[in-house]
Amino acid sequence: MSHTLARAPLRWIVLLWLGWAAILLGYQALAPGRFEPQRPDRATAWSADETRADSHKSQPYILDRFLNAQVAWDSEYYISIALNGYDDPAMRAIAPGSDLGAETSGQRGAHPGWTPVSYAFFPAYPLAMRVVAWPLKPLGLTPVATVTLAGVVVSLAGTLAAMIAIAELAAGAQLAERGDGLRAAAYLLVWPASFFLAQVYTEGLFLGLSFGALALARRDRWLWAGVFAALATFTRSTGALLLLPLGWMWLQGGGPGRLRAGRWSGELVRLAAVGAPAAAYLAWRAVFGARFDFIETHHFGRGLMWLSLSWDSWREAFGLVASGDAQARAYYLVEVWGVAAAAVATLLLVRRDPALALYGLAILVIALTSGAAQGMHRYVLSLPALFLVPARLGRQPVFDRLWTLGNTLALAVFCLAFSWDFWAG
Repeated sequence: MSHTLARAPLRWIVLLWLGWAAILLGYQALAPGRFEPQRPDRATAWSADETRADSHKSQPYILDRFLNAQVAWDSEYYISIALNGYDDPAMRAIAPGSDLGAETSGQRGAHPGWTPVSYAFFPAYPLAMRVVAWPLKPLGLTPVATVTLAGVVVSLAGTLAAMIAIAELAAGAQLAERGDGLRAAAYLLVWPASFFLAQVYTEGLFLGLSFGALALARRDRWLWAGVFAALATFTRSTGALLLLPLGWMWLQGGGPGRLRAGRWSGELVRLAAVGAPAAAYLAWRAVFGARFDFIETHHFGRGLMWLSLSWDSWREAFGLVASGDAQARAYYLVEVWGVAAAAVATLLLVRRDPALALYGLAILVIALTSGAAQGMHRYVLSLPALFLVPARLGRQPVFDRLWTLGNTLALAVFCLAFSWDFWAG
């Protein structure tokens, strides 16, 4: 079937997005009123200390009642940066010389020489929040509520862009059939971690930019592909990995041959787009790199290819599961499911689309070896294969219903946990 016939009508995607956003936000507003979970959350070895009734009393950015279900965990850092920049006096900071698990911390205002924890987070999303918050000021909300609303708007807008892009990638695949694009977009919305796409988190914006860059490159819109890839890199570190699929697409598309033929003008644009994520990453490293490394290493316990620490972390996680703790077992079952589904989908995509498979494999390796055995079902949202491969399998009605039902039930559990400030990845 031709690309045009396989492409999902834009109005269907927009209507699906609108309905999903209304249902998800409505669910977060109503479902927590039905019952209150027993604290603390013992999903991980450390979550109990962070989920007691008074655990967040010193974190004002996540205490505002407006859209409170949409803010938890990392949300406070994005709100802080959007309001007051990286050196927010009210943000927690880490003293020089601190070690993981024994760091000395205090408010940045009282310790101007210490490094704020916010430096572990990339700038594009909170800056977008600040821009979108400006026209929302006449609503008369508190500053925290205004940027929170802006964050949700940015996340939802990015999600719509991601849906359009993943549908485009599905429709443009080899042997695509009618319905593949819409199914890929729908499956993006029901993955267990997809509720993050409507929270004050980077997932919505990052997927919109990264999937958008891939779809634009496939349509030979290389200038915009490079812009999207650079912005994706300023949103999350794994945006730099877009160099791999963009480079593969350029090679497959005959780029070297056009250079040898002397057709330099258009090819220089394509090469600039291929190198855009690497250039953006190097620019970010020049400004933020040292402080990012310090916070990631000495506070969050994450790093690049930390094999030994990653092994210890996964061993501790499976030890919790083996101990019989029901909360840990339920949580890590979804973590393992996320890794397994992403790995299988990536391998199934290798022959048909090696560029996207290589990109997915790189993200998966980086996530698994980052030093912490948590959040995998959220990190794999960035893999196009996770939606493209099931979209094909979903041509079979039984698979389509079971995939949708199973993932939606897990999404509902994790979404409710997040709304209660429990750990959800």
